[in-house]
Amino acid sequence: MITELLRAESWKVNRKRVQRVRRREGLQVIGKAHKTKRKLTGQVERRQAQKPNEVWSYDFVHDQLENGAGLKMLTVLDEFTRQCLGILVERSITAGEVTRFLDLLVLKRGAPEHVRSDNGPEFVAQTVKSWAEEQAIQIHYITPGSPWENPHVESFHGKFRDECLNREVFGNLLEAKVLIEQWREQYNNKRPHSSLGYQTPREFGRQFSSKLRVATLPSASS
Repeated sequence: MITELLRAESWKVNRKRVQRVRRREGLQVIGKAHKTKRKLTGQVERRQAQKPNEVWSYDFVHDQLENGAGLKMLTVLDEFTRQCLGILVERSITAGEVTRFLDLLVLKRGAPEHVRSDNGPEFVAQTVKSWAEEQAIQIHYITPGSPWENPHVESFHGKFRDECLNREVFGNLLEAKVLIEQWREQYNNKRPHSSLGYQTPREFGRQFSSKLRVATLPSASS
């Protein structure tokens, strides 16, 4: 990822040279070991997104202000493009505020076919279920105690915490909102993603938007 970021800044470097320099300076990142997840007998197969706006996943992440006051953040991710569609930052968030935030994202991007979440009280509330029914959106709840069934948002939260929450001191709620939104824009538009062929989520998503426009253009004979 560091190599791709440098190349985006017009540096002519190769991956091995970057590794050598980072190792020499003590900057090498040691990869985390992943535990094997075995599928249980009778477990329903997790729906895989095959196109943009097919599956959104969302969850909460917590942090605090400089004075110790709690922060609660709702993150919403497009599973196919890996784009972070939005991060709601507040002191507390109710089920009603979840649906109002999702409404704003639907206005910008259109409604997804499915949403995926855990079984937290804000997500299983009737307010959220009624909203999804009105929007003709199917809800997929992961098995309780099985965060690996929502891997994209879990991976995103790891990056969010390492690259933003653990590095910033938020003096107040407004500062937290501004800094977190700046990070979200950088994540979508500048940070290369290994699973996307080292494209940014925005670049990857644009490819499919272009293909869709071409596919819907009228033919010369029509």
